[in-house]
Amino acid sequence: GMVQQEPAGAPGLAAGEAAAGTAEVRLSGRRWAVVLLFSSYSLCNAFQWIQYSSINNIFMHFYGVSAFAIDWLSMSYMLTYIPLLFPVAWLLDKRGLRLIALVGSALNALGAWVKLGSLKPHLFPITVLGQVICSLAQVFILGMPSRIASVWFGSHEVSTACSIAVFGNQLGIAVGFLVPPVLVPNVDDVEKLAYHISIMFFMTAGVATALFILVVIVFKQKPLYPPSRAQALIQSRPTEEYSYVQSILRLLRNTNFLLLMVTYGLNTGCFYALSTLLNRMVIHHYPGEEVNAGRIGLTIILSGMVGALISGIWLDRTKTYKQTTLVVYIMSLVGMIVYTFTLSLGHLWVVFVTAGVLGFFMTGYLPLGFEFAAELTYPESEGTSSGLLNVSAQIFGIAFTIGQGQIMDRFGTKAGNLLLCSFLFLGTVMTAFIKADLRRQQANLDNEQTVIRSGERPEGQRSSSAPTSCSAQ
Repeated sequence: GMVQQEPAGAPGLAAGEAAAGTAEVRLSGRRWAVVLLFSSYSLCNAFQWIQYSSINNIFMHFYGVSAFAIDWLSMSYMLTYIPLLFPVAWLLDKRGLRLIALVGSALNALGAWVKLGSLKPHLFPITVLGQVICSLAQVFILGMPSRIASVWFGSHEVSTACSIAVFGNQLGIAVGFLVPPVLVPNVDDVEKLAYHISIMFFMTAGVATALFILVVIVFKQKPLYPPSRAQALIQSRPTEEYSYVQSILRLLRNTNFLLLMVTYGLNTGCFYALSTLLNRMVIHHYPGEEVNAGRIGLTIILSGMVGALISGIWLDRTKTYKQTTLVVYIMSLVGMIVYTFTLSLGHLWVVFVTAGVLGFFMTGYLPLGFEFAAELTYPESEGTSSGLLNVSAQIFGIAFTIGQGQIMDRFGTKAGNLLLCSFLFLGTVMTAFIKADLRRQQANLDNEQTVIRSGERPEGQRSSSAPTSCSAQ
């Protein structure tokens, strides 16, 4: 790396800032392989989350259980995340990305294989066990996108990278809506049903195992050189200066982050409830349309992935975190209202259109929340901040899924969706009060300016290596 002497007469420059200002910044070609591999095993895990709910009525018939029991197979993902976030986030900070990736992908494959032991109607507890193991894997996955983006990607592409990392999870949900209704038709013969379910479980286990092997081979802890000034500053900080408990306490004293944590939970919790209960909603109004119910879910996710990618590119170009987040939140509310009042019109094509618009904004919001949190909380760990966002999302997701499900059973789907509309309105109002304190962007600017100022000093006060190439991004 290039070495630059600290300019004489600058005693106020902190050691960490000096090291960050002189460290070589370079992008690694491996970064794309890392983010795409993470995105792939995140896809597989998300598929396993929604694969039961997307054909809720078929699994109810096969195992002879209630709709609420099948809903809990999805809600188990939310429930296990809440107590395990803090130990896993601590492990991420202490041991880094590679260990977390290995454990997450291994648990994902293990859960998929366990489900293969549940191909008899009386073996519902085995499928619950497999799903719980997959839910443990999710704890090692959900907090990773913003951390991978910061550790591996430059400041001009970090939001796009985060969107790609979230993209895989959303694609997994899309595949989870599309594939199960195709692989597992609604037939009365239990033996035939078991055969079709076994095909889906075998395919999932094979893919999950292959991805785990790739993680072992490809996934590295971090690149050889920091990809940005902000990351160089974090890496230059002595490890003894970092306290995980103090980091959480600082986050919980950050008013802007607390507001974002609640608003993110409200929006994402609505998305979780909508995804879990979508099959029940569509079948209620359009009996026998299991395949189209899956396609509507697919439409929500695919349009949301486009929204997420556009959001990430837009943030990298404009850095307008607050404005973009607020606009997307408002449009999520509008989309939910339109979806609520068009679901019962009797025209499936209308549901496809309104669900697509809703998904574009509601799902597109997910990487925005991660990146906005990383900005508001820098230099705290992205794993901790995104983990707290996800805890909020799981809590609201469980509450909304149970609440909306009960309201739907008693008062109909419109009343259940109006519940989500009311909470999205609350989240929109709260988002308007978040101040755009973009600390990570400021750190990048400050460090680049430090290097420039140092480079402008007389030749006798600097090394012969030109520092300008280090700061080029």
